[in-house]
Amino acid sequence: MSLSIKPAITSGEIDQMRASFAADPVAGIVQNAVTTTSVTAVALNRSVVTALDPLVSEKLDTWPATAQMKSGRCWLFSGLNLLKAHVINTLKLDNFEYSQNYLHFWDKLEKANWFFTSMIELADRSLDDRTVAQLLRDPVGDGGQWDMFVALVEKYGVVPKYAMPETESSSNTKAMNRTLETLLRRGARDLRAAGEQAESVRQALMGEVYKVLAIHLGTPPQQFDWAYRDKDKNFTRVGQLTPLEFAKQVIDLDLTQVVCLVNDPRHDYGVTMTVDHLGNVVGGRPIRYLNVDPATLQGLVITSITNGRPVWFGCDCGQQFDRDRGLWDQDLFRFEEVYGIDLTMDKATRMELGEEAMNHAMLFTGVDLIDGQPTRYRVENSWGDDSGDKGFMTMSPAWFDEHVFEVAVPVSDLADKEVQALKQDPIVLPLWDPMGTLA
Repeated sequence: MSLSIKPAITSGEIDQMRASFAADPVAGIVQNAVTTTSVTAVALNRSVVTALDPLVSEKLDTWPATAQMKSGRCWLFSGLNLLKAHVINTLKLDNFEYSQNYLHFWDKLEKANWFFTSMIELADRSLDDRTVAQLLRDPVGDGGQWDMFVALVEKYGVVPKYAMPETESSSNTKAMNRTLETLLRRGARDLRAAGEQAESVRQALMGEVYKVLAIHLGTPPQQFDWAYRDKDKNFTRVGQLTPLEFAKQVIDLDLTQVVCLVNDPRHDYGVTMTVDHLGNVVGGRPIRYLNVDPATLQGLVITSITNGRPVWFGCDCGQQFDRDRGLWDQDLFRFEEVYGIDLTMDKATRMELGEEAMNHAMLFTGVDLIDGQPTRYRVENSWGDDSGDKGFMTMSPAWFDEHVFEVAVPVSDLADKEVQALKQDPIVLPLWDPMGTLA
């Protein structure tokens, strides 16, 4: 139904709303509570809090949680946290970290090139074209996807944290990002007007981007000295390695054979999907998803953990989440009972209406199993060690079904039908689709 005249709020309607609220004794009590106490404290379901014990039957982590600080690098942290488990276990180390700053540098540089090449490709479209506008809105943000992580490691390798440590700007990216955004948008203006000179303009712009990144993040090492001491105090010096040589030595997982499975109930299960103009490395690994049901995702996570390997995943972390306690559960907060209104929507509807999208990546490092069925999952976050179980969180299976969007698992763990489904040509989603959101 359409209205030729938009209805305004009348004084009569306001009087009716005021009278209705005043006549509701429960609303008055809740008002007293919420005006003096956080609504999350009022809505907290104590029975859930006491039921979600962080202890799990299958636990892989032996290392402390990492901290991405004031940056959006969760996808890089969780990807590198996945890879470090093998180094710690194989070399018998107390702890080990890859340099997140190293991949952060190359991701920013590659994203700038991705943006500039897209601006050249789309130069004949108007600025209010939805794809162009989406690219301009966030040209070089901190976020990413699993396939973007793989593309970086394949091209640039990895280094230990000491070889390119954190800087003020890697841990607090706001100022650097603001300069980069201005530079890239200015570059978009220049490239759209450059015509046949576009390539020389792009090269000059990339030199400027590199300079900004080097000032803020430092210069990535071309080689470094690799040595370590294990838990038994044995010292080993390997010698000088390039980042790619180091990656070949310490990464046991064939990242080309790790794929991203998603749960998107808006589309048929068994189809593959990609996102138009989403990526970081031009010519690198493209974004590709296989859509499956939540039970399949949970089964694959359990298989991987029981086989001794953590699992990278992406979710909407803000839904039903208590950060201090480190808990995710569908019934953690009873907001509907607080307000006395219906707030329910299914997952597909939430995605369609902008209520939910993947916005954070983390690592599954444990699961509690009773007769093969999960009762809770253990999650390594990258927000430091001052919440949950020293930075490790607890998630219920019901929350997983509703708010986990994707997991990265080896092809070898998939059923034959899923392996065959990966060979299909993907559905192409637009850049502004919820599945194009970066963690």
